[in-house]
Amino acid sequence: MASLRLLLPIAAILLLLLSLISFHSDPVLQCSDPPPILSRTPSHPLDPLTFDEIAAIRSILVSYPPFAAPNQFPAIHSISLDEPQKLIVLRWRPGYPLPPRRAIVTAYSPPGHTHLVSIDLISGRVLHHSTPSGFPFLTTDDMRRAIAAALNDPSFLQSLNTRGLSPSDVNCTPLAPGWFGPEEDHRRLIKVQCFAAAPNFYLRPIEGLTAIVDVDAALVIRISDSGPGIPISAGEDTDYRYSTQRNKPQSFANPINPVSLEQVAGPSYVIENGHVIKWAGWEFHLKPDARAGSVVSRARLRDPESGEWRSVMYQGFASELFVPYMDPSEGWYFKTYLDSGEYGFGLSSMPLVRLNDCPRDAHYMDAVFAGTDGSPFVRPDLICIFERYDGDVAWRHAETLLADADIREARPKITLVVRTAASVGNYDYIVDWEFQTDGIIKVKVSLSGMLLVKGTTYQNLSQVPKGEDLHGTLVTDNIIGVVHDHFLSFYMDMDIDGPDNSFAKLHMIKQETSPGESPRKSYMKVIRSIAKTEKDAQVKLSLYDPYEFHIINPSRTSGVGNPSGYKLVPSATAASLLDLDDPPQRRGAFTNNQIWVTPYNKSEQWAGGLFVYQGHGDDTLATWSDRDRGIKNTDIVLWYTLGFHHIPCQEDYPIMPTVSSSFELKPVNFFRRNPILRASPYTKDDLPVCSAMASI
Repeated sequence: MASLRLLLPIAAILLLLLSLISFHSDPVLQCSDPPPILSRTPSHPLDPLTFDEIAAIRSILVSYPPFAAPNQFPAIHSISLDEPQKLIVLRWRPGYPLPPRRAIVTAYSPPGHTHLVSIDLISGRVLHHSTPSGFPFLTTDDMRRAIAAALNDPSFLQSLNTRGLSPSDVNCTPLAPGWFGPEEDHRRLIKVQCFAAAPNFYLRPIEGLTAIVDVDAALVIRISDSGPGIPISAGEDTDYRYSTQRNKPQSFANPINPVSLEQVAGPSYVIENGHVIKWAGWEFHLKPDARAGSVVSRARLRDPESGEWRSVMYQGFASELFVPYMDPSEGWYFKTYLDSGEYGFGLSSMPLVRLNDCPRDAHYMDAVFAGTDGSPFVRPDLICIFERYDGDVAWRHAETLLADADIREARPKITLVVRTAASVGNYDYIVDWEFQTDGIIKVKVSLSGMLLVKGTTYQNLSQVPKGEDLHGTLVTDNIIGVVHDHFLSFYMDMDIDGPDNSFAKLHMIKQETSPGESPRKSYMKVIRSIAKTEKDAQVKLSLYDPYEFHIINPSRTSGVGNPSGYKLVPSATAASLLDLDDPPQRRGAFTNNQIWVTPYNKSEQWAGGLFVYQGHGDDTLATWSDRDRGIKNTDIVLWYTLGFHHIPCQEDYPIMPTVSSSFELKPVNFFRRNPILRASPYTKDDLPVCSAMASI
């Protein structure tokens, strides 16, 4: 392996306390933002559709007879790349002609007609047009139409008026209704609830008032109002904007001086043609996605000893997000969201906040999406890429048993982070794909934003009758933070040294020793097995029945005979406690297990199904896996569901400090030995000389 000094310029990273130090010698620190690197012309089979391509697709659709005048042009819900077959992508090399560029269009025509249209961009022809059952995720036009219908409904206005409110006094939200029976079929519904207007309106709910709207008819079909006597919270000091908070009395905590990660010699990563990232032996393709947020593809590593490029993962992304609230009352029972399939994780991602969401030297990637009329638009700064150094250690050892030797070795841990942040209504989800020099891929999910709260007459727990279930925590006067869960299902098409892989389970059990065998009475024994079918790979995690879970290539073994592999390493997680026949759980059935393994199928990517909105839960990961197909020594997909139980507390109000969990994909017998053995340590000559501006 070449020294990491060649891959990670040692002068690259220095943690500066900017208010305390200044540079007074070379090298000169360059702090300006690099210009964005954009790919106007596709150069990789997996590159997302460009602005011009989406514009061309719209032109094709406008002249397509079923959509052309005098027919009504449908609402466009998404236009995305129809990716080439996996084998074609695997065989492609830079410099080869690109495979034919094709697009998949998801559109909707009222009442009740969903369209899937496949388009060939070279010929400009529609290749296939189907009208499947199910509804696509909401568009902004759907949301506006539903809110307008509610605010023009006499009964809804009367309910607002009894509370002393007019339409100008409220902010309303369009809520996906879930599915709770056949009476909800055959028409698209949105449930509209409102909040008293304020900068942080989520904390001023108009409790108990719900308008059920037929979106296509733009008509309120029912009003539910169970809360006229519940006061609206005053919402005091809930404006989280710095322009407001900076004028408040200072905290008693000592202020933190600004901290910045500076790269004196520039970043160590290279971005080729806008979407291929190369860093420290890693290479992968990265693109934004309207539904998933971001997609990592063709992740591979260069073996530090042989120089061979070795595949790790064909594709990975956040497949679905399930957020059930734990209040069965009329205004809350339906709040069981599947955010990716109902709203779109990428479409819900706003531009990242430079210097705060991502460090100064981050590179930003824009997204091009399609509007409701099919026209392209640019969502800037949807993804950021940056190197991270938190003072962590990649490896170390100090020798204590050799009295005459002073051996102390340590190496700094540098990683590369790919970040997106989706703001789905009140909640924010930060998703990091973090690549490490030792071959680990770490996926981290962080939650912030506002609680979804419930209005109440109570101002103190002493007022709550004994035995009454608040379904949450009284976080301030007249406000309950409702208990809920978050489950994110990740799709990972692992290709360890090629597509044909197996799923190995290493079961750790207590083994008792025989009488007289040892002073020990027991030890831990490992029993290895290979999953043959999908049901063998349905896993519920348990601390008291521990396993390791490996994706291996049985055809590639090390010099000592171990199969090449990667293992899934979960961190803190949670499991759903809902009844398996509860309608929300049927729709979110991918949370029935934490781990699933399925045979690769291009059509099986979304854990909640392709069309989630008002779906019944009959096209989920659980449905596919119950077919019990073979998964031994074939092309397989690993699914992992990361979960959070959230019992709100006062510190979550008015905006939540970030809480995180993660999992890792870690090499296991993939390398001959530690792949960063020859990494170089830092020395004082590698870093710029700094001096304190003022004493502490």
